[in-house]
Amino acid sequence: MIHRIIHNGKILAIIIPRDFLKPGIEFFTPDNFSQQLAYMNRPEGYKIEPHVHTPLPREITYTQEVLFIKSGKVRVDFYDDEKKYLRSRILKKGDVILLAHGGHGFEMLEPTEMIEVKQGPYAGDGEKTRFPPIDPDKLNFE
Repeated sequence: MIHRIIHNGKILAIIIPRDFLKPGIEFFTPDNFSQQLAYMNRPEGYKIEPHVHTPLPREITYTQEVLFIKSGKVRVDFYDDEKKYLRSRILKKGDVILLAHGGHGFEMLEPTEMIEVKQGPYAGDGEKTRFPPIDPDKLNFE
């Protein structure tokens, strides 16, 4: 089952658990997201025709990132656009998350390896607004 973290009608994150299984292809993101995320499960011998991607100017307003949890265990804390804490989720080895909107913070609950994919080019420290994390006594795992 795919988990969507939604606040005020806006998708903050999409979590694909490590045990997700379905034949074919499924796109999890709306067409208007600047980062597209899909799952493919194809049989042996299935072919994808060779192709190149046509140059296409795109305007990106929000940085959206995908994290692949390679090993370990991490808590993700979700915040709205006003930096108000909403809830937390635990991700484990093999889980994938797309962070689309709002704020987020992380605490490694075990030694953790993650692979991050996001749009570039990197704009330096100016592309993030940092703020204090939620008090651990106030965590919500709804």
